[in-house]
Amino acid sequence: MKLFDLTDKIALITGGTHGLGMAMAKALGDAGATLIINGHTPSKMKAAMDSYQAEGYKAHEFIFDVTNEEEVIENIKKIETEIGPIDILVNNAGMIQRVPALEMEVDDFRKVLDVDITGPFIMAKQVAKYMVERKKGKIINICSMMSELGRNTVSAYAAAKGGLKMLTRNLATEWAKYNIQVNGIGPGYFATDQTAPIRVDGHPFNDFIVNRTPAGRWGDPEDLGGTTIFLASKASDFVNGQIIYVDGGILATIGKPMNES
Repeated sequence: MKLFDLTDKIALITGGTHGLGMAMAKALGDAGATLIINGHTPSKMKAAMDSYQAEGYKAHEFIFDVTNEEEVIENIKKIETEIGPIDILVNNAGMIQRVPALEMEVDDFRKVLDVDITGPFIMAKQVAKYMVERKKGKIINICSMMSELGRNTVSAYAAAKGGLKMLTRNLATEWAKYNIQVNGIGPGYFATDQTAPIRVDGHPFNDFIVNRTPAGRWGDPEDLGGTTIFLASKASDFVNGQIIYVDGGILATIGKPMNES
């Protein structure tokens, strides 16, 4: 179990105030890590910190915009000098706009790419500068099944997540010589507060997901914990440039016919 022990490690999780980001952060905390929680909405940050502290996690809050390089540089330096070296970076902050490609404004397309791929690049670049000096570090980019598949109305998101997959592989190629592992996680469809309204029997999308997933269910946010700990720990020291899809088997199959139970 020492391979998975994160005691004395510091993990920075962007977008760690809710949903899957919070679930991954808590998994890292359960393995012993001190948590640096990033977000950009004060009200969400307060609620998140109340949750972390109530459950006994060692957590610090940092509000800044991951797409603003000056803010990132300032806050990374502050974390490194006031709290300690960042051993683990989880690039989870992201956004999606569901708009048909023919109707999407170019400015909106650029905004999605700015958050979903430029943000992770800025964060990885600035954190890796310190990791290179120490000759060690773990960077985990949160990709998506849209890193591999297309879907109606998410052209910008799919473009960004596909790009994030290749950015992950390229950063791994450049930084492996410094003992930095850069990998990704591609979540499937998960039961979160955001998906609660459609996760009801009889809802067309709920039925589609349950029937499309070989596991026959939505993912539980805790299902991401093991993969997150693995990629953040010594256990993955020779794993680099990989995307692990935690999707209940969706990407493994073409699906089943409508008349097949």
